[in-house]
Amino acid sequence: MFLVETIEDLRNKIDALKDDGTLGFVPTMGALHMGHISLVEKAVLENQITVVSIFVNPNQFNDKSDLEKYPRTLEADLKLLKDTGCNIVFAPDAKVIYPKKDTRKFDFGPLESIMEGKHRPGHFNGVAQVVSRLFEIVKPKKAYFGLKDFQQLAIIKNMVKQLDLQVQIVPCDIIREKSGLAMSSRNELLTAEERKNAAVISDTLFKTKELSKKKSVQELKSWMVETINKNKYLSVEYVEIVDDIQLQPVNSWDENSAKVACVAAFCGKVRLIDNIVLTD
Repeated sequence: MFLVETIEDLRNKIDALKDDGTLGFVPTMGALHMGHISLVEKAVLENQITVVSIFVNPNQFNDKSDLEKYPRTLEADLKLLKDTGCNIVFAPDAKVIYPKKDTRKFDFGPLESIMEGKHRPGHFNGVAQVVSRLFEIVKPKKAYFGLKDFQQLAIIKNMVKQLDLQVQIVPCDIIREKSGLAMSSRNELLTAEERKNAAVISDTLFKTKELSKKKSVQELKSWMVETINKNKYLSVEYVEIVDDIQLQPVNSWDENSAKVACVAAFCGKVRLIDNIVLTD
C-alpha cells in the first residue's frame, strides 16, 4: 500500500499498477471506522486497483468550529487500511485539491432544499466541488459511498449526471455498532455515556419501520421527535419522511415511491445523522 500526497505521485502509482482493470475509489475525510473499511473491501473485491483518499474538505463545513474539531487520525487510518487490499492512499493538502479557489456553483434544485441542505447552507456545494475534483484527479470507474449519508449520495448521483462523468456510483449499506448506532467519524467525539445514549436514534428508526404500518406519516414524525427528545442527551434538529428519488417530504403512505425516514440530532454538542428505508 502506497501513501501519496501529490497528483503526480498518485498518477505515477496508478499507471504502474494498471493493466486494463477497473479502478475503484473510496473518498473519505479520514477518522476511519469499519463503515469506511466495508466500502474499501467492496471496492477491492470489484476492482483491480483501489484508491482511498483522506482529505478533510474545508469547503463543505458551514461551521468553522466544526471543521477545526473534526478528527484527524492519519496514522490510525493507515493501520486500519493496511490489511484491506487497498493499493493507494491519497492524502493531499488543500493546496493540491484547490490550487485556486473553487468558485463553481451547483444547482441541485429540490434535492438541496431540505434536511442537510436546509440546515447546512453551502454544504452540498462544497461536497460537489471536492468529489468532482477528486474524480477528475483519480479518474475512477467506480466510486463507493455509504447509505448513511443518504442525501449526499443523491446529490453525488445528480452531480455525476450533470457533469456527464463516466463513473459508476456504488451505494453501500450502513454499518452499525453493536448498539445499533450508525458508524460515523463523529462518534469518536462522543463521551462513553453520550455514545451509549446516541443509540436511541437508531432504536427509534428501527421502531419507526414497525410503526409505519400503524401510524400516519405526520403521527409517525411527531412520535419520532418526541421519542428522541425524551432522552436528556439528545436534541432533534430535524425528522423527515421522504421519497427516495427527489428526497421530498411525503404526506401519505399511498404516494407511489419508496419512503425513507431521516434524522439529524445532537448528542451533546455532536451532530449525528441516520436513516432507514421504511417501504420498498
